[in-house]
Formats: sequence, C-alpha cells, structure tokens
Amino acid sequence: MALSICEQLDNFVSSYVENTSKGVLSIPFDNEWPSPCYNKEGKQGEIVPWQPVRQAQPLSFENVGSALKLTLNSDYCEYFTRYFSNNLIAKAPQGECELLQVWNEEDFERLQQNLIGHLLMKQRLAQAPTLFFGLTDEEDFILTVVNETGEVALEQVGTEPKEILAPSLADFLSTLTPSSVSR
Repeated sequence: MALSICEQLDNFVSSYVENTSKGVLSIPFDNEWPSPCYNKEGKQGEIVPWQPVRQAQPLSFENVGSALKLTLNSDYCEYFTRYFSNNLIAKAPQGECELLQVWNEEDFERLQQNLIGHLLMKQRLAQAPTLFFGLTDEEDFILTVVNETGEVALEQVGTEPKEILAPSLADFLSTLTPSSVSR
C-alpha cells in the first residue's frame, strides 16, 4: 500500500536530518526571522543548529481557496502544513531540486501570497491551475502539483507543465534522496 503524503514527508524529513554531516543542520541566526526550528538562540548571523519541527497547530490554505474560488489539492496543502523547516535540498532521478518549506507563520503568509500570484497568472494565461512546491537546477523551471490531478510536473514559469514526473506528491517524495545540506 502506498504511503500517504504525511508519511512520505515524515520519512523524507527523518532521512534528511539523519544524512546531515554529524546529524546537525546549521543556519545563520536571524533575530528578525524567528522560527521554532532554531535549536538555540544566537547572535545575529551566528551559525546555530536547526531542525524541521512539526507544526503544533497546522496552518491552513482556506483563505487562498476561497479568494480564488478554487479547491486546492489536499496533498499540496498537507505538504506545507506539516512542518516548519528551511528548504530541503534533494536529488531526484531527473536532477537536483530544492523543496520549498515554511520557516514560520509569516513565511507561510508569504507563500500564500506568491501562490495567489502564480494562480492568477495561470488564470490570465488560460492555463490549468498548478501549485508550486520546489525549485530545480534549471533556470525558470519549477516543480508543481497539477491541482486537478495531484500529479507532480516540471513546469517552466508561465507555460503549461512540460513533463509529468510522478502520479502524486507522495510518489515524487519517495524518489528523492537527501542531498548535501551544507546550507
């Protein structure tokens, strides 16, 4: 039986943390950008340990869906409302990618605003709605979820999806290997 998006994301995040050098992720501390992911406080710019943290109260995309009169793909919503985390670097069969994550509630609000802009662009171009969740090592190409089908696609910004990479977000995550995480 296939794993749910939450189970697959949990597996990937666990593997990501385990595969870091010495099991510790680190990032420059930013006192203007608080997050439950910081493992300790630090001075501005000081390198401190961090790790992905489950959201105690999962956030919601309800306002995006109602603003655009669109039901957002449930796997996509669960993907962004499971953890607070820095972006996660991975290797897909097709190449390197960066899985977008939300660092704090303000970052989630920013994600929603960017998603609304993306969906409005898709409407203007008379294209089916897609939901971005990752970056690739190819300029202007993003990873998206086709809202209606849940398929994961490679998409050049402003165009229809170029290629279907997986039948679902959970299936796509199952193909990923955590990559060097020296960020």
